[in-house]
Amino acid sequence: MRIRSAQPSTLPVATAHLSIHGIVQGVGYRDAFSLQALERGVHGWVRNRRDGSVEAVIQGDAYAVEAVIRWAGRGPAAARVDRLDNRAASTDEAATVQPGFRRLPTA
Repeated sequence: MRIRSAQPSTLPVATAHLSIHGIVQGVGYRDAFSLQALERGVHGWVRNRRDGSVEAVIQGDAYAVEAVIRWAGRGPAAARVDRLDNRAASTDEAATVQPGFRRLPTA
């Protein structure tokens, strides 16, 4: 039997906005990104941008968010990431995060 602690988590929460540039569309990047986030318990969303980049807002414990950001700089095998822009998400961007992980339509 497992017993869960009633105490809230003390891990710091981070929310990041990512813009990924390179060969990142048509190579399974968003699906792989979603899987990486879900495996680490990170919430948020990912979408293609009309300029050929991929955009994401992710939220979770700081260590898990950092792991997703590190992965995003490499991407799946078929991708070539030339540049990863990473910054703290704005309050408005953070408000778009819902539990789980979503793929949004192209913007």
